Amino acid sequence: MIKHKILYKDTKLFSKLISDYLDDNDRLTPFVNYFPSLGNFKKQTQQKKQENVNRNVLVQSLKKQNNFLSLSDKSNENIDLLNSENTFTVTTGHQLCLFTGPLYFIYKIISTINLSEKLNKEFPENNYVPIFWMASEDHDFQEINHINIFGKKIVWNSDQKGAVGKMKTDGIKSLIEELKMIFNDDENDIINIFENSYLKHDNLSDATRFLINELFGKYGLVIIDGDDKKLKSEFISVMKKDIIEKSYFKTIRSTTNKLSENYKPQAFSREINFFKLSEGKRERITGVISEEEIENYPENFSPNVLIRSLYQEMILPNIAYVGGGAEVAYWMQLKDVFLQEKISFPILLLRNSVMWIDEKDIKRWLSFGFKYEEMFLDEHHLHKLFVENKYSFSLNKEKIEIKQIFKKIIEKTKDNGLIASIESELKKQINSISKLEKKILKSEKQKHETSLKQISKIKSKMFPNKTLQERFDNFIPQYFKHSGTFIKTLKEELNPLDTNFLILSDKK
Repeated sequence: MIKHKILYKDTKLFSKLISDYLDDNDRLTPFVNYFPSLGNFKKQTQQKKQENVNRNVLVQSLKKQNNFLSLSDKSNENIDLLNSENTFTVTTGHQLCLFTGPLYFIYKIISTINLSEKLNKEFPENNYVPIFWMASEDHDFQEINHINIFGKKIVWNSDQKGAVGKMKTDGIKSLIEELKMIFNDDENDIINIFENSYLKHDNLSDATRFLINELFGKYGLVIIDGDDKKLKSEFISVMKKDIIEKSYFKTIRSTTNKLSENYKPQAFSREINFFKLSEGKRERITGVISEEEIENYPENFSPNVLIRSLYQEMILPNIAYVGGGAEVAYWMQLKDVFLQEKISFPILLLRNSVMWIDEKDIKRWLSFGFKYEEMFLDEHHLHKLFVENKYSFSLNKEKIEIKQIFKKIIEKTKDNGLIASIESELKKQINSISKLEKKILKSEKQKHETSLKQISKIKSKMFPNKTLQERFDNFIPQYFKHSGTFIKTLKEELNPLDTNFLILSDKK
């Protein structure tokens, strides 16, 4: 395995907030509880021990939700361990993306599992359980209904509306058949897993739960769905405060305003941060809701992306949340809400980021004279850099000389009224030389057309659709390529506390 690490900030692809967070910048101290470090995880655990979580309801709900799965011994043990006061959770979550969606879905879960294992090793007096939170109540079907494989978009078309978790899996069979044709393989274990997930379960929640358990259950991952009446009953007090009293709007807005002094906010609070669920619908609350309705039917109320975080931390003995850059950012907007509710704010951990590149492409990339860090430059910049390296041509020296000549002319000029005219002429001369420079470089580019096409091809593999590979491509091609060892390999290579972007390639 070929490995190379690059600091996140050197990729120039991550926000200033994320770069500062990874540097433990003091400007972010008011918006977090602790920055991620082993010592701080210990402190966070001690703090969470002081809070009351209804472990009995949690364990009962988990057992009921997962009763149709063939859970591994480790997952069963982890659910039972949650009864114990010295057991804590490390959580990640995501939408119920078709066939897991983009690659980072996989990276989030592995980061979470690896962090839990690391904490179990470092602090054996406690237990740490990895949790995957299914965003089953999300209603943005267009975000989860497709995957990209080899540049081809495979789409699940459906007229269903409302919370995606309750949607029927009708229509997915034809997509699995399409995958079989693409890979010319109808017996591969991942195809079998997809068939058992989507064709043997009626709704997307059950199908996704089965799929995630098949991929990660042996590592003890526990899957939770917040769309649960018993669990939501633990959240009734917050529902009332938000829906009836609108208690959190000003708090979130104030925190967001403070954060926006230095950073771009990720999400915006509303006066009411809940949706109303009904058959085929998830709608904003506009009318009057009574306390009795909330108390009797808590399952009908669905928190938005901001308040869902509070829900999670109330029902889980959670010490850390593993997420992407956008998630880390919007969690910070909630810090004061957690203080308001006297709930400890979890440590936020940026998930691992990975780029897979074929060994031959890495060798070719380096043979072109590029560095690993230059993978993140845009295509035009790369072409220009390559041509300049191959053909060391630049008229910068000549431009400087011309500027010096015109400077002397200005110094000799006694008529100040002519200075503007001289400066205008200088600008024309510099522009003319720049145009000439571009023509010469263009001519050189044509001589290196084959190499430039190869550069573009490698770049498109690294950044399909001009975005990070992990945000676009699905894991299936890598799974086939690694003969089913893809997840095992990733688990061995990813260190959740390593603040570097990881480039991986199989060595042949």
